[in-house]
Amino acid sequence: MEKKLLISIIAFVFILISGFALNKEKAHAPAEVVPEVDESFEVNTTETVEVYDGIKVPMNSTELNLSNQNLEGSLKAEVRLLAELQVLNISNNNFTGLPAEVGQLSKLKVLNLSNNPLTGLPHELGNLQNLKQLNLSGTNYSEFDLNIIRESLPADTEIIL
Repeated sequence: MEKKLLISIIAFVFILISGFALNKEKAHAPAEVVPEVDESFEVNTTETVEVYDGIKVPMNSTELNLSNQNLEGSLKAEVRLLAELQVLNISNNNFTGLPAEVGQLSKLKVLNLSNNPLTGLPHELGNLQNLKQLNLSGTNYSEFDLNIIRESLPADTEIIL
């Protein structure tokens, strides 16, 4: 009987120690982190802008390359919402126009419009004070429009004709 009692006590102590060890591990496990949410300020990192029918891009894009896509007509005015855009390449398409709102892309450094049958250029392109390169090669740009735009662009802007 004493042997059974001793085995029972040993088993009980073992269970107690094992349970204590498990609880001890849980006590050292990192607590679940629940982020605090300030509901008055909401950030949507997946917000997109439709710049052309069926083409959506992240609002925080710094580069947009739509070259060689057989696109026609014009980009949508919503392109102005791409406030971080530095490079816009719409070369080798069939664009006949460009929205004046492109002139609101204050961080734009490179604008490639080459090889499009553009019928005119918005004078608002002159607002692009960070523009380093404007590529108009292979377009039907208007000399009149270009002269107005050139007057407002920084002197070091390279214009490729």
